[in-house]
Amino acid sequence: MFRYFERLVDPYTPYPETDHPPQKLWPFLWEYSQPFKKVFFWAGVMSIVVAAIEVALIFYMGRVVDLLEGDPAVFWDTYGMELLMAGLFILLVRPLLQAVDVALLNNAILPNFGTLIRWRAHRQVLRQSVGWFENDFAGRVANRIMQTPPAAGEVIFQVFDAISFSLAYLLGAAILLSSSDPRLLIPLVGWFVLYGFLLRWTVKRVGPASQAASNARSLVTGRVVDAYTNIHSVKMFAHHDQELEYAKEAIEETRTTFQREMRIFTVMDVTLVALNGLLIIGVVGWAILLWMQGAASVGVVAAATALTLRLNAMTGWIMWALTTFFRELGVVAEGMETIAQPIALADTKTARPLQLTDGTIEVRNLSHHYGRQSGGLDGIDLTIRRGEKIGLVGRSGAGKSTLVKLLLRFYDPEAGQILIDGQDITHVTQDSLRLSIGMVQQDSSLLHRSVRDNILYGRVDASEEDVIAAARQAQAHDFILDLEDPEGRRGYAAQVGERGVKLSGGQRQRVTLARVILKDAPILLLDEATSALDSEVEAAIQDTLYGMMEGKTVIAIAHRLSTIAQMDRILVLDQGRIVEDGSHDALLAQGGLYAEFWARQSGGFLAIEGAA
Repeated sequence: MFRYFERLVDPYTPYPETDHPPQKLWPFLWEYSQPFKKVFFWAGVMSIVVAAIEVALIFYMGRVVDLLEGDPAVFWDTYGMELLMAGLFILLVRPLLQAVDVALLNNAILPNFGTLIRWRAHRQVLRQSVGWFENDFAGRVANRIMQTPPAAGEVIFQVFDAISFSLAYLLGAAILLSSSDPRLLIPLVGWFVLYGFLLRWTVKRVGPASQAASNARSLVTGRVVDAYTNIHSVKMFAHHDQELEYAKEAIEETRTTFQREMRIFTVMDVTLVALNGLLIIGVVGWAILLWMQGAASVGVVAAATALTLRLNAMTGWIMWALTTFFRELGVVAEGMETIAQPIALADTKTARPLQLTDGTIEVRNLSHHYGRQSGGLDGIDLTIRRGEKIGLVGRSGAGKSTLVKLLLRFYDPEAGQILIDGQDITHVTQDSLRLSIGMVQQDSSLLHRSVRDNILYGRVDASEEDVIAAARQAQAHDFILDLEDPEGRRGYAAQVGERGVKLSGGQRQRVTLARVILKDAPILLLDEATSALDSEVEAAIQDTLYGMMEGKTVIAIAHRLSTIAQMDRILVLDQGRIVEDGSHDALLAQGGLYAEFWARQSGGFLAIEGAA
């Protein structure tokens, strides 16, 4: 039975992706709810049926009280079959209907709805650009991805478990009381109006308060994860106390916002108790008065009393359910600040896979300043022919990394174009573009997975022999065989830790090189590719790098000028412009900026001046 209900909805069902998700709460939830429409319908029907049965039971118990006033000697002969059928209904039919109701909610909706939102939200966020991630805490983004699905699931749960049930129950109670004596509706309606005012007051305040509290919790997560991610810097600079204060500020804001939220619930609870007292006195007192006047039977008084006490017990639950409903809506609204952001850097509707023929790169009047007035690139023109090896040199902030990021389309240029084999890279698919480019970065962080998985990131369908061959070429095979993690996994199966922290900088760089070697892309970008290697390993790996470059179009950034002296051309960037272009010998002969760098370098390092 469980599997039947669990399989009613596939949370991974295909869906049309959108670059502009709904920005308002209800359209956002409606879009995510599409695969559940039929299940939601039947869940609503069953919730109403269960509520109707509960009211009918109270009504029937009142009838039984009235029947007991008759002659006991003939009671069973007269009403035995009726009572037997009622008992069978209570023992068999009622549990069956209740089982369908809770199975739809607990097994068909809740596990799958949260999974669907988490899957689609993660998929949507992964489509965002590198620049988007650079503008927020990774911890806060992750927290919103994690807390939004259960909050949305709680919203749906309250709709069917509490809201639809309670509305049906109140309607049934009104029908029951009016069928006994319409005057019994007067205290019920009066109570309901006051209850509505209290509900309105609570809901109006709890949504914003919940969103503020949720945002504060996400900020705490962001700051805490930031400290943990950079724990080496925290320890190295002995900033333990500073990090505690930084986190305490956000933790205190969380406490303050949560206190404001809880004040609302305290006022609600106290007021609700007073209102329920009025309900009990009003309905039961009126029913007793009617009985004293001979206008109502003992059964009516018993049913009205049972119904009122049931409502008294339910009202706190209903109020809490409704406030939970709106509180969780606040959490969903806060999560939407991340999940529902438009995809700023997306493939165009007419984008096609990059058709790579020889790897010629053309840069035309390219400018990019990250929305500022300075920094980045300023109107550069450049052609890199097939198989040409280009070195990029310049002070920090000259625009070297910006050129590489634009070539990878981590950002779209503010002006100008980049073409590969005549194709504007903004008009090809991002995946096909990046599959055609191999990149070795200065920051050689790895995924918290095995060494094998990290190397296979270069080409997931590669064989074990291909992985080992790439590792050997990157001078990594021997040290990999000696690795062992705390779980006892050895060699290529050993886990490398978050961002590869269990490996030295040189080991991480060699695993990164192995990954790029395995990828074997026709265009190769090297950003300080040997910066983390000691001199002995660097010397051994230089041949590997030159072997990787064979037949590829290469752009290499280096402060260690000796690593790019053998390039076909060297470009010198300064303040976002190409100021020199030529071979190593030609640039030295010019006596310009490159010659100045070369003269100042010590041990092959570029003197960094005017860093920005």
